[in-house]
Amino acid sequence: MKKKLYIINGPNLNLLGIREPQKYGKESLETIKFMCQEKCKDYNFDLHFFQSNTEGELIGEIHKAINDGCGVLINAGALTHTSIGILDALNMFNGPKIEIHITNVYARESFRHKSYISPVVNGVIAGLGVNSYLLAIDAVNKLLRDLQK
Repeated sequence: MKKKLYIINGPNLNLLGIREPQKYGKESLETIKFMCQEKCKDYNFDLHFFQSNTEGELIGEIHKAINDGCGVLINAGALTHTSIGILDALNMFNGPKIEIHITNVYARESFRHKSYISPVVNGVIAGLGVNSYLLAIDAVNKLLRDLQK
């Protein structure tokens, strides 16, 4: 039986590959989506991959996950550091949740050190480039297996 895994991407991530490649790498969001699709096959996850530059649309996707998602991976971009709305929406989702950052936010500007969403997720993966997404998929699979024990 397939399980729907939501991967939700926030502002400016649509420009990956051209946006500050020295920080974010050269892979596009489409390339990351493809990598995630391939990884999801390992665990029989049905991937729902989404990106928006609008906070309300991200919240709407989290609401959809409440109904049919087995897990949520979120790279909220700059909204990580500002959005109580995303925090509240994630708090309503009862499955595994992983916060993702391509860069090491703790090696950057101090305002990036505070995440509003970290208190309600199972874990944070940061600073490992696009591999952060693949590691997060592995983590959700393990969390789901642990719940079945």
